[in-house]
Amino acid sequence: MTLAEMLTNLTALIVGIAGATWEIFTEAAPYLFLGFGIAGLLHALIPDEKIVSYLGASAGKVRSVINAAIAGVPLPLCSCGVVPTAISLQKRGATKGATVSFLISTPETGVDSIAVTYALLDPIMTIFRPIATLVTAISAGIMENLLVKDNTGAQTRNLPLNLQTIPLATVSEDEDDASCSCGGACSIPAPQGQSLSQRIYGGIKYAYVELLGDISKWLMVGIVIAGIISYAIPDSFILSYLGGGVGSMLVMLVIGIPLYICATASTPLAAALIAKGMSPGTAFVFLLAGPATNAATITMVTKFLGKRSAAIYLASIGTFSIAFGLLLDFIYVKMGIEATSIVGHASEILPDDVKMLFAILMLPLIANGIYHEMRE
Repeated sequence: MTLAEMLTNLTALIVGIAGATWEIFTEAAPYLFLGFGIAGLLHALIPDEKIVSYLGASAGKVRSVINAAIAGVPLPLCSCGVVPTAISLQKRGATKGATVSFLISTPETGVDSIAVTYALLDPIMTIFRPIATLVTAISAGIMENLLVKDNTGAQTRNLPLNLQTIPLATVSEDEDDASCSCGGACSIPAPQGQSLSQRIYGGIKYAYVELLGDISKWLMVGIVIAGIISYAIPDSFILSYLGGGVGSMLVMLVIGIPLYICATASTPLAAALIAKGMSPGTAFVFLLAGPATNAATITMVTKFLGKRSAAIYLASIGTFSIAFGLLLDFIYVKMGIEATSIVGHASEILPDDVKMLFAILMLPLIANGIYHEMRE
């Protein structure tokens, strides 16, 4: 092959990947915009104290866990950013089970990732994802409360001073052990003591500047990798090695647990893999386990909650990821639905011009987020 032919092939590859990446981005853009907007409203309108009051020991070992799981589902925090927030909850009186429940439910999904799941995957996965997250978080939290002695006072006395005094959902990037070095959304200033208009303005700023800035880089990395998979990876490769079954799910579990990826960024990857022939259940293992934990989170959970709590945390994520993956595959088979034929079709309700408009609107916001993250 001559140099000219190599350059021609390389150019065609780059153009093809760029085209696939842009197509995925335009499909996701309207739902990203909607999801971040809802996250901003939640931030503006729900005071921290409302969350804390439902997670303490007074709520009971089971109820506190359920409340924590429900509170965590819509919040757009990454698997690193949720750790200092969860420890703050424990310091304020949340049970250890509620803390573990919150640690699992919060990073596994959020209003932004739910919206993108609808756009890039399908309604079945959109409904199934938060339900599986809730069941996993509640089960792990209840096991934690039943099997592990809750010596919260001793645990928090052993925390570094910066984690003992940290306010709920307010984590600065320069905290030693609380920093979200893996790049997730950690800084969530509380909007209390302000008028409604000020809080809504603060929520909008949080959603489209702070939160979007925190995950912009990882979101674009996920979309670009999805573009590469869509254009360059043969269907036969995915079908041969990751088509489905427990073996494929275990591979995705091993990949997902130590890897840092947020719930929103993992969604286009899952969509690209399903479109190439991966079973929805196998992709779902990655969606559930990938955002829930990573190597940094495991280290922090072990240090601040103990080895037994960390074991329950990891075992719950691993077991329920596989179980729900198998259940999801069964649902698709039972309903006679071929996942590859419906993935991404939910977004077709919007005209292409509307998708393009939101894509153009999101581009400068994402670029601004990446720019500020690189400067920090």
